[in-house]
Amino acid sequence: MTQKLHIIHRTTYTYDQPVPFGLQQLRVTPKGTRNQTVLDWDIQVEGGKVELSYEDHHQNHVTLVSFEPNTTQVTLVSQGVVEIVDTHGVYGPHSGNAPSWLFENQTPLTKPGAGCRAILSKTDGEVGTLDWLHALSAAILDAVTYETGRSDAMTTAEDAISAGHGVCQDHTHIFLACCRHAGVPARYVSGYLLMDDRIEQEATHAWAEALVPSLGWVGFDISNGISPDTRYVRVATGLDYNDAAPISGTRFGGASEELVVELQVQQ
Repeated sequence: MTQKLHIIHRTTYTYDQPVPFGLQQLRVTPKGTRNQTVLDWDIQVEGGKVELSYEDHHQNHVTLVSFEPNTTQVTLVSQGVVEIVDTHGVYGPHSGNAPSWLFENQTPLTKPGAGCRAILSKTDGEVGTLDWLHALSAAILDAVTYETGRSDAMTTAEDAISAGHGVCQDHTHIFLACCRHAGVPARYVSGYLLMDDRIEQEATHAWAEALVPSLGWVGFDISNGISPDTRYVRVATGLDYNDAAPISGTRFGGASEELVVELQVQQ
């Protein structure tokens, strides 16, 4: 089964006073993989310019954008068409410059504590198998209800468990923390998701991949309780959100910032 998805991702930054200099890293271009073909992709910038593009150590396509001097608004628009083949969530063997053991390392966002250990204690099956990973995903969703607007990019796995609610990013960080604590390599994935009930969205999506013997990397969308299918467009991977964030960067000056994200994903 295959499916073509059309994506338009617009991000607008507005400042209350001129910004003398700014630099942004964009990880918004989907990867070409064994089950994903990028048929067309383009990035347009208003209020800045594309300086260069490169592939980072996680094989993410990164576009570096600079601000026009003393700009008060920057708009970043990425769009294109991607064809997806359903592999039931199986991405395949590990590759790239980052060794697989790197993904056993915890980060400040995934550092496990009592909350992760409690979830792991309720997860049955042989550690690292598909059954165990699906059980872990279900245990996380049972412990942490999906709820928007009550966590942010710096919310840790343990913070989300303690709060009892979170979004896809939080669910993914908890999954990574638990997997790595159990000795299973796992990584963060950011991307786009075709929703069943709407085209317009307010944010990108996040899920996890775990390294399974004989299968390689396998995806788990903890928030939706499934493995990725043809509705998922894989964009960037890393140890946590910071490695795979759609946009990150820096700017000079004391201007306050207003951010608006508009996202469309449709067949």
